[in-house]
Amino acid sequence: MLRGRTRRGRGAYVTDDDPLDAAQERRVRAVLALGGVPQADLPDGVQQVRLRLLERAASGREAPRDVSAWAAVVASNLAMDWHRAKRRQERLGERLAALRPAQAPSGEETSVLSLAVARGLDALPDAQRQVVVLRFYADLPVRSIAEQLGVPEGTVKSRLHTAVRALRARLHEDEVV
Repeated sequence: MLRGRTRRGRGAYVTDDDPLDAAQERRVRAVLALGGVPQADLPDGVQQVRLRLLERAASGREAPRDVSAWAAVVASNLAMDWHRAKRRQERLGERLAALRPAQAPSGEETSVLSLAVARGLDALPDAQRQVVVLRFYADLPVRSIAEQLGVPEGTVKSRLHTAVRALRARLHEDEVV
């Protein structure tokens, strides 16, 4: 299918039936992982990126100028889609849980705080939630986050500042802290 387009790397499709070389695949995996996709779902995410590149070639469109960068952006978008789907599932779970009889939670304070933080994160815009999770849950430095997301460090810092301020306000508003 891709025979005849033989160069690897920047702006070319690959002919050995795998449109991503090893370095590009590692980058896609890193972007997905940094985007919060669980390890178990990483192979599916990489396959989705491959599929989109193959579909692009099959449709006759020109190869991206930089396949690696294109693949990283697609991977980032897939991570965002994964979070949206997860959020829909969580909301469905919450609705189903509301139909069950209430139980007294163990460690009530911890549960209340965890729930408040989860709701606060859920209320944040995708880009802000992404940097908060990468910074405070994945414990990545700002520089790494900026590099992986392809945005300036100042943008990451700004998103973090805005998100933390919104989370703090929400926790105070809910009288959790």
